[in-house]
Amino acid sequence: MTGALHLSGWRYRAVILSVVFSALGYLGFSLWGGWQEVSNAVSKVGIVGICIALLMSLLNYGLRFLRWQSYLKVLGYKVPWRSSLKIYLAGFALTTTPGKAGEALRGVLLKRWGVPYLQSFAAFFSERLSDLFAVVLLTLFGLTLYPEARSMIVVGAALVVVGFLLLSHRGLIEYLAKLIPEHSSTKLLGFVRHLFHVLLEAQYCHRPGILIGATLLSVLAWSAEALAFHWILQWMGADIPLAFAVFVYALAMLAGALSFMPGGLGGAEAVMVALLVWVGMSSADAIAATVLIRLVTLWFAVGIGGLMLSRSK
Repeated sequence: MTGALHLSGWRYRAVILSVVFSALGYLGFSLWGGWQEVSNAVSKVGIVGICIALLMSLLNYGLRFLRWQSYLKVLGYKVPWRSSLKIYLAGFALTTTPGKAGEALRGVLLKRWGVPYLQSFAAFFSERLSDLFAVVLLTLFGLTLYPEARSMIVVGAALVVVGFLLLSHRGLIEYLAKLIPEHSSTKLLGFVRHLFHVLLEAQYCHRPGILIGATLLSVLAWSAEALAFHWILQWMGADIPLAFAVFVYALAMLAGALSFMPGGLGGAEAVMVALLVWVGMSSADAIAATVLIRLVTLWFAVGIGGLMLSRSK
């Protein structure tokens, strides 16, 4: 029996229902914005523009896969790249689960390659942290448009550096882990203990060289989609600077992640629409641009993931 088939019972149904309800919710959001406006946006962007945006999304996925392979390698597991790529992309099928937790499905599929759940979850945890660092850095880049935000940029950059230092300090993590009682029966302390076990495993992915390289890949990956967002806005006739487009996209991804909603749905879209309207776009065009960029990024990934997952069974 393959790893994919172990996702049975109520957990599997709950995950699938999460994806279905996310899709229905997005359909409702699109209808609220108006299919006519979305159709007009697609016409303005054109087939070539849509293909370019999809290629930028593929670049995003490719760079993040390279990061994933580097994590597996430092954890001591050499999974053939073709199989690993198929498993990695299959995880995107469940991107629209709360907090992207469904992407941890990769751990189930990696079991056949001898990767224990703790190690695969450590890689998944490292991915989420790396993505968080990247979108924070891109958000700070967007703030460079505003001189009055200079102090915020300095504080944000300092927090990222502090985060790097803490994650790469194994001795500190081990010391904090020892402070937690081993035999406590409370669920909260049990969860915290498990979190520190994951952190200790993930620390192999957080050595300074690996951490800096992974963050660079993450910044490049999310910059690709932010650039696609900027081009879509330009093709729609909106005169919006690149730095502001990057700021909008990165802040929307950050808001979506912090909301812990399925795929960041709702939070990400609300931020995008609000900021685009704030700089002068009509609400209809702002919603249309938001729907379009999410279709060629989030839902494109879900589609690829579904295809790969069906081939993993």
